[in-house]
Amino acid sequence: MMEQQQQQQLKRRQRLCGRSSAESNGARTQQEVIFLLAVASVLFTCDMKFAELMTYLREDPQHVPPQCYSERPDINMAAVSSFKGPIRDRLPQYEWQPPVLPPPLPPPNAVTMTNRRKRQNEEYSPHVVKRQRLSPPRPRTPPPLPRYRDEVVARPSRSTFDGYDRPHASVRSHPRPEAITVPQRPDCLMIYAKDKLSAQMVELFEACQQQISDLTKKESCRSRLLQDIRRIYTAARLYLTGSSMNGLGCRSSDADLCLVIQAKKRADTIHTLSALQRLFNSLSYVDRTQLIRAKVPILKFREKNSDLEFDLNINNTVGIRNTFLLRSYAYADLRIRPLILVIKKWARHMLINDASRGTLSSYTLVLMVLHYLQTLKEPVIPSLQRDHPECFNPFMEIDMIPDGPKHIPPYISKNQSSLGELLLGFLKYYARDFRWDQQVISIREARAFPKNNSKEWRNKFICVEEPFERNNVARAVHERIKFDAIKSRFAEACQILHKSKDLNSIIPVRAIINKELSGR
Repeated sequence: MMEQQQQQQLKRRQRLCGRSSAESNGARTQQEVIFLLAVASVLFTCDMKFAELMTYLREDPQHVPPQCYSERPDINMAAVSSFKGPIRDRLPQYEWQPPVLPPPLPPPNAVTMTNRRKRQNEEYSPHVVKRQRLSPPRPRTPPPLPRYRDEVVARPSRSTFDGYDRPHASVRSHPRPEAITVPQRPDCLMIYAKDKLSAQMVELFEACQQQISDLTKKESCRSRLLQDIRRIYTAARLYLTGSSMNGLGCRSSDADLCLVIQAKKRADTIHTLSALQRLFNSLSYVDRTQLIRAKVPILKFREKNSDLEFDLNINNTVGIRNTFLLRSYAYADLRIRPLILVIKKWARHMLINDASRGTLSSYTLVLMVLHYLQTLKEPVIPSLQRDHPECFNPFMEIDMIPDGPKHIPPYISKNQSSLGELLLGFLKYYARDFRWDQQVISIREARAFPKNNSKEWRNKFICVEEPFERNNVARAVHERIKFDAIKSRFAEACQILHKSKDLNSIIPVRAIINKELSGR
């Protein structure tokens, strides 16, 4: 009985286990079906996306990763490498244009300078340095916000001077106004030439001013000379300086050259110039060499088959500095260049413009004109060195010098005097007002400061300060008779011109123009 009951219980358990196993297998089968359906759905969706992607890539190969190019025979590799595929053709070429913004108002009592002027004839731009470099090219850091794609902005630098380094302030060490609204000024010089005298001055200036063709000839000869000089001095550098580069030259102006080499003593300078004289005598395009043993020794020579004359000095680098200082003044106001040219022509006609004969050098005359324009009740120009010392730092590296003046903001003068009025005022100032025996002319300070008992100024008839070296550039006037002749010429011209208001009364205008044109 007991055995039968146990057998029945065992059979019951087996039936229950079998039913449970079947139920479990059924549930597991349903879960597997659901999972497989989900996987199939995902795979179908991915396949559709992949098909769309492949279609997109076939239509536009620019989206294919580089490593896939070798696996895509339908892609034009030439188009890919030159970046001229389909997408390039659909997009317009990007080209930066400066935004046109209304200029801000100037701050009260702002000192500004203007460069708004048209080129006259073939005259070169005030900020173009012809071909020559003032140092071997160096890597420059890109400007923070360049206005044009080819703009080069000077960077901070240090210069070795007298055996130790002195810091040089960057020309961008202070923020510069991008644009300043100033009263409208005339772009044409004739606005200052409404009277007869002024019109005559403009006529003389237009006929005699240096043309770009004249500058090109000088630059061409400079370039040839440098190649020949480097046969002896391999590291030499040769620069055009003086009136050829500062905007104050005539068509007949000589060309000043500064040769920079390793030479420390005056004896070395004379030796170098003698070696160059021998070299130049062997050159087919150089003629009439002459060594001048002055305080600043020079080698004079002429280009063969032309009237172009050169004065070459060794390591007189202050000439490079004052070239770009005077250039900045020359283009600060439309009236400056015509006024200086007329005064130089007058002084040359009066035989008081020749330092080798004990009278005034052209450089001295230019500083005298600038000083007069700075000291008027309403100045025509300011002192650039005083107002912008970082642009004319005397320790600035030579290769940085041309860049410094580019960052001077515009200046507008309230003085609206005509050219004739300024010429009369200049003659009157030095004939009656200026105290030759008591004052020193300084464009660096925009004033005439009192003479002191220093060696530089003591017992000198005329005292004109060199703006960088601060010595006397009028030291050639060392004879009383020459000094008296200079003062007499100023007084006579002032009296005659005041009465006649005719430029022909003090210089032969037409004869000067004809001579200038015949020489070139």
